[in-house]
Amino acid sequence: MKLNKFTSALMFAGMCAAASAQASDDRYIIQVDNNNKGVVKALAKQLGAQLHVDGDGFIAATFSGKDLSQVKGLLNNPHVKLVEQDFKRMPMAIYNDDAGDAMTQQLTPYAVYQSQANQVTFNANAGMKVCVIDSGLDSSNPDFIWGNITGDNDSGTGNWYDHGGPHGTHVAGTIGAADNNIGVVGMAPGVDMHIIKVFNAEGWGYSSDLAHAANLCSQAGANIISMSLGGGGSNSTESNAFASFNDAGGLVIAAAGNDGNDVRSYPAGYPSVMMIGANDANNEIADFSQFPSCLSGRGKNASEDETICVEVTAGGVDTLSTYPAGMATSASLDVDGNVVASSAMENSGTVTGSLFFMGTAEATDAGAAGKVCLIDRGNISFHDKVANCEASGGIGAIIVNNEAGMLYGTLGDTNSTSIPAVGAALEDRATLMAGSTATVDIGTSDYGFMSGTSMATPAVSGVAALVWSNHPECTGQEIRAALKATAADAGAAGKDVYFGYGIVKAADADAYLTANGCAGGGDNGGNPGDGSISLSVSGYKQKGNNYADLSWQGASTSQVDIYRNGSMIVTTSNDNSFADNIGKNSGSFIYQVCEQGSTTVCSDTQTVAF
Repeated sequence: MKLNKFTSALMFAGMCAAASAQASDDRYIIQVDNNNKGVVKALAKQLGAQLHVDGDGFIAATFSGKDLSQVKGLLNNPHVKLVEQDFKRMPMAIYNDDAGDAMTQQLTPYAVYQSQANQVTFNANAGMKVCVIDSGLDSSNPDFIWGNITGDNDSGTGNWYDHGGPHGTHVAGTIGAADNNIGVVGMAPGVDMHIIKVFNAEGWGYSSDLAHAANLCSQAGANIISMSLGGGGSNSTESNAFASFNDAGGLVIAAAGNDGNDVRSYPAGYPSVMMIGANDANNEIADFSQFPSCLSGRGKNASEDETICVEVTAGGVDTLSTYPAGMATSASLDVDGNVVASSAMENSGTVTGSLFFMGTAEATDAGAAGKVCLIDRGNISFHDKVANCEASGGIGAIIVNNEAGMLYGTLGDTNSTSIPAVGAALEDRATLMAGSTATVDIGTSDYGFMSGTSMATPAVSGVAALVWSNHPECTGQEIRAALKATAADAGAAGKDVYFGYGIVKAADADAYLTANGCAGGGDNGGNPGDGSISLSVSGYKQKGNNYADLSWQGASTSQVDIYRNGSMIVTTSNDNSFADNIGKNSGSFIYQVCEQGSTTVCSDTQTVAF
């Protein structure tokens, strides 16, 4: 694992636990007719409410000390359509790491290669714009084309160009950091972005903020909304805002969550939002990536709905991107002239000295005086190991992992040491043990690493913008379908709850749309089938929604797979009929029915238009 480059690290606390992001006790969304909003606002103020968001068709307000039923009773007014809870939404990041000195050269994050984004040229003339709803963007970072970036502030959050922590800047860099020979390169380098700062000083916002932000994204002319955030609970105001953006031809993308469980987080859990999971550099699912079920409804009425679970994944573990100036911590470790990968733990500074092996450093050792301590992980805390090194006269410390991979950690909130300390990988232990002299350096950087579905989400958003820029005639839903149809299968064979359809592949999606047009292959990922199943499709409208009525004969399996526009939408009983609720979406929809698990024993495709 020798590297001839620096490595940088900054530990960033995990901030989104979907199950614990409960509704505020006293903040609510009130849906109203815009013509009568003034009356309702006046009534709310008269009742002692504090108004927060004045949105399109709704307001958000705090009624101190009052629960939902009490507020509904107080607002029993003909101009009030609905009162519902206003849920907290928080950024999703677990930890961040280091791997590269982007201060002196441009580095390409592994997820760019993994997603094939380096194989597709971004078409800057297509007018693509990504709306990033997060914690703002650091205006001092030189790795953005600032003439292509606009923004809005949400209530009480401050200027969108003044960062509210590193999260928003990191996310934006993954989407669109410029190809300019410094820092990093984004998935869609230099893409137009609109930044909406929704997180307050405490690092969270509300679902009403997101609903309002969706409207602002529309007003800014955005094609894509990217949200590396989420929380528990759903409400119709938030859901309707994203459905409206979706129905207008846009694409909404959000993070699945970082709790490593099957809890459905929102807004990713809404059907109009594409839910994104995270994988690592080895095509393995991240252990923190949430995996909610695709089942909708209960009992006999339960059916598969791929729009409420993970649809695709992208790199989200140890993702390198932009940071606010000086907020990342850089570390370098040189042993006998060879740079060895390391991670910063604590205490800035540069030291050079002979290496001295202290074992697990459970006691002081006078032999370490004036030297760099080489220490094995285990038995006592990292802090106590470094403290024993310093008490022995050591000038720096290297702690080597006792399991495969890099050692990431800190010395704790009560760190009392002052010498620079770094972590190292178990794979490099032999090199370190054989070394004679080491230089340890810890400083600051404008580039660092984070992990989370927060990092995978902007990767998919950037890939979507990249692919869409070469096919601007397509709709957001057609881009969504193409990304799923061409994702590389990972994990269990076929679609699963962890990866969805698999890891996004930009070049494959681009080629798929070039070959098949915006409607895609119209079959199961481009496989034509053998026509052994006969299929007819008719369309109808009911209560404002469009439905496709499928009837088929000839399938021999107990269940069948149904495809729409190249993506499997459901596995259902082979009872020869199925009604697909397309909602208010319009256009042409291409259907195919296949025997369960087969990509060849299928019907010919049939098309219905609305």
